[in-house]
Amino acid sequence: MLERAKTDISLAEVFRTVPIPSNAGFWRKMMAYGGPGYLVAVGYMDPGNWATSIAGGSGFGYTLISVIILANFMAMLLQSLSAKLGIVAGQDLAQACRHRYPKAVNISLWLLCEIAIVACDLAEVIGTAIALNLLFGLPLAVGVCLTVADVFLILLLQRSGFRKLEIFTISLMSVVAFSFIYEIMAAKPDFGAIAAAAIPTTRIFTDPAMLYIAIGVIGATVMPHNLYLHSSIVQTRQFGLTPGGKKEALRYAVFDTVVALFLALLINAAILIMAAAVFHKNGMYEVTTIEQAHQLLAPLLGLPLASTLFALALLASGQNSAVTATLAGQIVMEGFLQLRLPPWARRLITRMLAIIPAAFVTIVYGAEGTGKLLLLSQVVLSLQLPFAIVPLLQMTSDRKLMGEFVSRPVTVIAAWSAAILIIALNVKLLADVLL
Repeated sequence: MLERAKTDISLAEVFRTVPIPSNAGFWRKMMAYGGPGYLVAVGYMDPGNWATSIAGGSGFGYTLISVIILANFMAMLLQSLSAKLGIVAGQDLAQACRHRYPKAVNISLWLLCEIAIVACDLAEVIGTAIALNLLFGLPLAVGVCLTVADVFLILLLQRSGFRKLEIFTISLMSVVAFSFIYEIMAAKPDFGAIAAAAIPTTRIFTDPAMLYIAIGVIGATVMPHNLYLHSSIVQTRQFGLTPGGKKEALRYAVFDTVVALFLALLINAAILIMAAAVFHKNGMYEVTTIEQAHQLLAPLLGLPLASTLFALALLASGQNSAVTATLAGQIVMEGFLQLRLPPWARRLITRMLAIIPAAFVTIVYGAEGTGKLLLLSQVVLSLQLPFAIVPLLQMTSDRKLMGEFVSRPVTVIAAWSAAILIIALNVKLLADVLL
């Protein structure tokens, strides 16, 4: 397995570059293993999450809290399986698909994944442009074009080492968390209503408008390219390749994933709670754009700093998610096609594919158009999910590939239940749109 991996690996420049201390205690080892879960988690709180959570909170109050909780628990399960595939099989999900499926299937899966990555990057372009507009008054079209510059930022971080890249993303994640802690304290939400909303309601399935937002929330939370990403970046650790070494690596990887995604859950819920407590409570049910939220926050809360922190957190969120989209794009291209491009070229291609529609909509339709495009990008992500989830479940249930680490029946049932639920919601959405 290791000999094969030397000639067939993604992100070869960082493969097994992070040392793991031997004979160390739990927390010291946790510090060494920790990081990949947070890189994955930042993709779960990108500007697309903001759009869906703000629209859901202002339009329906706390009701969709249950969807955020459900989506994050599904994410924890699926990302843990993704990490298991990378640690046990020594392959990322794209490589595993290439070895198992016919060429035509692999090309199709690659194209679908590229669409998902562009949709994710589209959300980051729009979110960053909006943040630059809110903080510095730059026109949206100018902000969209300036997002090309983050290509060079990401390249600089990659050259500094994978651990520094992880520290950078965790630092920006902390900025987002601090900002929303401040917003929640100022908004004074109804915690009893929040607790009640944790129980799902059938209205989510019967109200087309609510279902559209709910699927957007799932699309913004369980992101298809993150399943490819996680199975690759866990291989940056120098864990033992014996069954015992893999078991230890898997235990720490799952812990890292659960903690990181729980923090993402808190931040996503905080965005929706803030929108519900500030906008829905005051009868403002049509706050569907980030710009509207920014404009109204300070007057409604009576705190000028609220709007500034909101915009700063948005900028941090957009830059953070750009890192994971770049890595995921490189992984799927190398894994499915064994095509290796310079990182700057790969990043520039993805960013230009996102900038073109964003610039067009911004120039022609303005802020309202970008808000709708941002929400649509999250629904597109959700529609791509089955094409990443189903292969992942097949791989981790394959005893020949996974050996003694093959998924247990209870895990298989839970994972397939999540997959079926996601597919069913997508079918319902398409039916509502077509009819």
